[in-house]
Amino acid sequence: MKIAFYAPLKSPDSPIPSGDRKMARQFIACLRSEGHDVRLISRLKSREANGIQHKQIIIKNRSDKIIERLVNRYLKADSWRPDAWFTYHMFYKAPDWLGPAISKALKIPYLVAEASHAPKRKEGGWSFNQKQVVLALKHADAIIGLNSNDEYCVKQVISSNCSYEFIKPFMGPDAAPSCGNKRDSHREEICRELSLSKNEVLLLAVGMMREGAKFESYKLLGRALSRLSTSKAWRLIVAGDGKCRQEIEKCFGSETLFVGALKEDQLFRYYCAADIFVWPAVQEAYGMALLEAQWLGLPAVAGNSGGVSDIINDKVTGLLTQPGNVADFSSKLITLIENTDYREQMGTAATKITRNEHSFEIAAKKVNLLVKNSLNSYRAKI
Repeated sequence: MKIAFYAPLKSPDSPIPSGDRKMARQFIACLRSEGHDVRLISRLKSREANGIQHKQIIIKNRSDKIIERLVNRYLKADSWRPDAWFTYHMFYKAPDWLGPAISKALKIPYLVAEASHAPKRKEGGWSFNQKQVVLALKHADAIIGLNSNDEYCVKQVISSNCSYEFIKPFMGPDAAPSCGNKRDSHREEICRELSLSKNEVLLLAVGMMREGAKFESYKLLGRALSRLSTSKAWRLIVAGDGKCRQEIEKCFGSETLFVGALKEDQLFRYYCAADIFVWPAVQEAYGMALLEAQWLGLPAVAGNSGGVSDIINDKVTGLLTQPGNVADFSSKLITLIENTDYREQMGTAATKITRNEHSFEIAAKKVNLLVKNSLNSYRAKI
């Protein structure tokens, strides 16, 4: 099947790493692994972050020109023409202006993965974008949810003919199998490189250093660590970079080491070397770094926001904390710092559960089935 792929928030070939880019790439990999011919159709970035309507209109007008050009191209007899349209991640700040119009013109099914609907944005600065989100959801033939918190509001809008499938966030096809018997050697290497004691409890945080929710997570983490009262020696390692790094570093004390942005093979070593993954997850959709940590058997303390609970099994693979509650985060982190056996039990459970519920192979089969069923249902209607 020929599938047109589009990601309005961030193109999957963007040079800037993020969980959003990674998940877009993983959906493409899912589709290609099942034999589909997937092509990135546009790099148009529809995101307007500040609720300024005239800027949203400019993006919409630019989209109209792209729509006209693409439809004309696809209608030519000798042109590559998609059998289905697949949009990844659509919400009020980054609506899909292309997919609904092009799929309608070509008479092909329209599928969306990770869509959200925010009724409160019906009024205010993002009302123009929000109207398009609602129109796109009503037009959709199938929707894949990655965050269980999105399901209720999305289902209020979609048509009765639209299929909704929840798929838990999943790893990529090249995910590391496990830390295996290299956990100790990775720990020795990291401790030697950073001049740390192997006997210290190593905490790990991974996140981009940008304004907004990420910055708020870092600030909350810094406050939580300042409240720690434990006889156990601990250190925090932070992997990430961005324009807010200098301000973020000021939120932490001397126990914290900043190692900058790491490539995946480097980050793998840190996941394997650490004892606890820590992330307050302020306004987090779900958190790819959380999933990667759990995949490699790292227990976590994380804020229970968004779809984080779709990844962290509370009291089984980690501890969930009340969103924004510094004292709760600090208290639960102390519990894991002081209980080695509990950490090891959680790490073992995390490795097992992620392979049963978050593997690439499971997701690819589910996505492929939904795409095929959507195409068959669509063709049966016309």
